[in-house]
Amino acid sequence: MKRIFYLTIVLLAAVTTSATAQETTIFPKGEIAKNTDNYTGRIWLSILSHADNIFNFNVDVATYAPGSKLDWHIHPAGQVLLITEGSGYYQEKGKPIQIIHKGDVIKCSPGVEHWHASAPKSSFAYLAVTPTQKGKTIWGKRVTDAEYNSINPPAENSTNEEEEIKNLSKQKWDWMADKNVDSLNVLFDEKSMFVHMGGSWGKTRELDVIKSGGIWYKKAEVYSVTVNMFGNTAILLNDIDLEAVVGGNTVTNPFMVTEVYIKENGKWKMGSLTFSRLMRPVKVKQ
Repeated sequence: MKRIFYLTIVLLAAVTTSATAQETTIFPKGEIAKNTDNYTGRIWLSILSHADNIFNFNVDVATYAPGSKLDWHIHPAGQVLLITEGSGYYQEKGKPIQIIHKGDVIKCSPGVEHWHASAPKSSFAYLAVTPTQKGKTIWGKRVTDAEYNSINPPAENSTNEEEEIKNLSKQKWDWMADKNVDSLNVLFDEKSMFVHMGGSWGKTRELDVIKSGGIWYKKAEVYSVTVNMFGNTAILLNDIDLEAVVGGNTVTNPFMVTEVYIKENGKWKMGSLTFSRLMRPVKVKQ
């Protein structure tokens, strides 16, 4: 009986995938949970089938808005996720993050702590089959920004590495403006170097400068970006006007910023960042 029911679930997932391709869904989207505190963003849940004395598992559909994520959690008896829409992330404790897509099947082993989420720019949905004979889901800590951003996702709708690097560089400017040292710590290689008009230094000092506000990269107005690829190395040139707060004073300067990225174990790491002041006048309005 259980095998028949699991086969039925797989067939339902296939139908859902086909329906999604036509901008429709076979199951209701459900409602956003308002009485729980185990996720961030917006996640809708539709309960399709409760466990009973014959079938000892729940069947649900979860739909995520872009950038939404569940907290770390454990399913005592495991769980199977059938991805029916979009792209997302899945990570088990102590293992790398996986990028998962519509059509993938994820088996969450019993007792293994993990989390899953939608990608930053993609909706995400799955059919979840959750056995209940060993108890309810056990919730853990929030997934931090550093954990969520520790993977460099491919640029949306593109596998082109040049576009991927451009997207990562843009995200880096946002992190610097927000003083998001956790995400920058993941991006910067341990041996990375930073060259400024006032000197050069390594990763630790750069993070300290950003965190303390010694240099606040308030806003980078980017006018052009070029990327040159050399095997697993990418050199990116940004023509920018940078508004920064240095020693309490706001200054705006035109720069050509050189960024060097190195791909290791499938992830891009920044190797160096160099600011070269340009002779042209500032373009942005001050």
